[in-house]
Amino acid sequence: MTSRLKFLYSALGLCLFAFASAIAAQTPTATPPPDDGGQVKTFEVRLPVTVLQKKLLVSGLSRGDFQVFEDGVPQEVTFFTDEKNNPPVFVGVLMDTSPSTAGKIGFSKEAAKNFIYTVTRLRKDKAAFMTFDNEISLRQDFTDKLDLLDSAVDKVKKTGSQTALYDAVWQFSDEKLRNVPGRRVIVLITDGDDTFSRADLNDAIDIAQRTETTIFGISTKAGFLGSVPGVEAGTVKDKGDKFLTQLCERTGGEAFFTGKMLELELAFKKISEELRSQYIITYRPANQNYDGRDRKIEVRFTDKEKTDKYKIRTKTSYRAVRDSLK
Repeated sequence: MTSRLKFLYSALGLCLFAFASAIAAQTPTATPPPDDGGQVKTFEVRLPVTVLQKKLLVSGLSRGDFQVFEDGVPQEVTFFTDEKNNPPVFVGVLMDTSPSTAGKIGFSKEAAKNFIYTVTRLRKDKAAFMTFDNEISLRQDFTDKLDLLDSAVDKVKKTGSQTALYDAVWQFSDEKLRNVPGRRVIVLITDGDDTFSRADLNDAIDIAQRTETTIFGISTKAGFLGSVPGVEAGTVKDKGDKFLTQLCERTGGEAFFTGKMLELELAFKKISEELRSQYIITYRPANQNYDGRDRKIEVRFTDKEKTDKYKIRTKTSYRAVRDSLK
């Protein structure tokens, strides 16, 4: 072996020894498993919270008035806004155009337009309009231009052959609401009977909870004799009505059953006022495992006087699955 080769091998050996010594001298640290993008993340849950005294909305409460429990365990609240500082609302109006609504299509269109006019604040909130039957059609994407929304509603002329209600909720929540920078709301104008979806009720609730979407339902099935052509007389509480109620209540919303336009306008006003009066509470779950379990949520007051006096409405659970909310 030549002197030149001996020198090269010796130098290489010294470099390897120095590198190994440097590695050995370092204190080993445990690295948590990376989340999306190679970054370690924690997940949080956002709750739109409505406070009522009988039927009146309650404002003026502060962060210290609330405490959050998940599966009975107190949670860390990381963010709070009151009704004065709420973010904008992104609302999707989803209208049923299935065969069972054929005699009520004019009523449904009028209800859709009235809701959009009542709820959308110009230059702040945005609305979108979708119809569903055997097909799901986005008629107008999010906009604050009421003339575009009005035109989209007016263009609805006929009904389809089935009712894909749960698929419509899934598609709109997943594709349109998932990443919008504000509060997420769906208003369903429907008779409540799904006949065609691949998704079921639990799937619809699950995607709404995962995308932090609140659902309000306007039933076109219930009403009073002679009030609205095509709307049946009497209050109806069949399976479809009960499913619609579950869908709304488990996402923190409410279902309304009436066929009188005046009563519907009062319902729209109530929804609008509720959206303006909500508190937004964000908490970081102590259990950060994506275990796929349903976790129960409870928001309570910190003192007994408010507990006895007021009622809290918010979503009641969520499923801990890895999702890509932004």
